[in-house]
Amino acid sequence: MSFIELGMLAVGLSMDAFAVAVCKGLSIGRINSKHALLVGLWFGAFQALMPLMGYLLGSRFSAYIAAVDHWIAFVLLGLIGANMVRESFDKDPEHINASLGFFVMLPLAVATSIDALAVGVTFAFLNVAIGPAVVYIGCTTFLLSALGVKIGSIFGTRYKQTAELLGGIMLILLGIKILLEHLGIIGF
Repeated sequence: MSFIELGMLAVGLSMDAFAVAVCKGLSIGRINSKHALLVGLWFGAFQALMPLMGYLLGSRFSAYIAAVDHWIAFVLLGLIGANMVRESFDKDPEHINASLGFFVMLPLAVATSIDALAVGVTFAFLNVAIGPAVVYIGCTTFLLSALGVKIGSIFGTRYKQTAELLGGIMLILLGIKILLEHLGIIGF
């Protein structure tokens, strides 16, 4: 996986966390750098941890399904991306608790990183160097989440839907690219 592909993936995966961080910034109201750093750390850490867990799980099974790994990557990324696109059109306002406590942030961090677990399984099938990949994903999510808190405090939820839509489209396109490369239709 190239650096550009990994960057697209990292941004796409971080869009759920970014959207929740925007809502957090809105609910907190007056924020400081501690708020942004704490939200960024929660989301960044879990976005790094979950693909690692998925990779470790997928590594155990990759030898058995190597012939169809590109289809698995295509389906997983397509489903995750389609779900993000669908959620971007959800008009129900979300209420996010302003607390940054453990029992509020843990479920949010896990919920926004579940799709990263599936991507980690895909990494195992594609033989991605997992160390640099999880660091890159975690750092990208940290930065975008911290920025999301600030944006939320300034602009509210105006960009939440756009972020989810763009993140979903990026994941779908990456899945299509992986499939087409493995089928020999394109060669990047």
